[in-house]
Amino acid sequence: MITAYRSNCTSLELQSIATANDLPSDVVWIDLVEPTREEEGHIEMLLGIDVPTRDDLKDIEPSSRFYIEKDAVYMTASLVWKVASDAPSLTDVGLILVGNRLVTIRYAQPTSFALFVAALHRIPADMRSGSALLAKLLETIIDRTAEVLEQAVARIDILSTHVFGERAKRVRRPSNFLEEKLRDVAGYHRLISKVRDSLMSLSRLLTFLHAVPTVQQDHEARDLCRNVSRDIQSLSEHASFISGNITFLLDASLGLINIEQNSIIKIFSIASVVFLPPTLVASIYGMNFQFMPELHAPFGYPLSLGFMVISAVVPFFFFRWKGWL
Repeated sequence: MITAYRSNCTSLELQSIATANDLPSDVVWIDLVEPTREEEGHIEMLLGIDVPTRDDLKDIEPSSRFYIEKDAVYMTASLVWKVASDAPSLTDVGLILVGNRLVTIRYAQPTSFALFVAALHRIPADMRSGSALLAKLLETIIDRTAEVLEQAVARIDILSTHVFGERAKRVRRPSNFLEEKLRDVAGYHRLISKVRDSLMSLSRLLTFLHAVPTVQQDHEARDLCRNVSRDIQSLSEHASFISGNITFLLDASLGLINIEQNSIIKIFSIASVVFLPPTLVASIYGMNFQFMPELHAPFGYPLSLGFMVISAVVPFFFFRWKGWL
């Protein structure tokens, strides 16, 4: 699907435009969403550029994600999407600056693009050039990334409360409670890792974009790119901090699991020690020797039961006194 936007923020269908001369000069943004080969060929004919395919975006070398060819600036950014699912991932988005137009090629639906389209009419008229729109799009992507990090922090705080708060209240938890929380921790770790990879990709893109002559000549776009670069640096540090908190939560959860397992083993160990003396008494009086005077005593049976109870109770209270139970 191809959607073109003019400088007055109205959309335009490009399928009906047959030649490059018929393309309106005020078209500043062309958005290709999962384009077919015919649609890619149509854009190549109208703009005189090579449009990267899905395989090109996926297989491009990390060192060749940014280049200039035939006066067109090619860039590839990795954006986070599916952040609300159990499997957040990265999607590669192609960005092309050709003349005064911005061309985007994407095979996913990141939320940042929907937000950018919704806010397109709020961009000042003097900033609706291709380079300025690219800077605004990057700003929207960073704002969305910051929102993702804020939501992740809030959920991690709730998860931390579940792991530690209920322990402090001595609320009995299901046996597999911590194991389930470990899966949640792993999911947040994956999300933050994807965000950090995306921020690294955007940081490299901004570094390359600063040297592009088209951006250097556009003062508004240059200032926006500089602000976005600072935001990326701040978010990268914040993402590293969140990653450290997740690592702590992971280690703490594993430690709590070990403590609970040790507590169970300790209970079995103490139980075996408590029942050992009664077992000894029962074993002694269970021997079948002919000369055992206690067997003929009138109170032999209740006395032996009493010894067994006393021998079990004394170690129990001794362990309680020591604080082992």
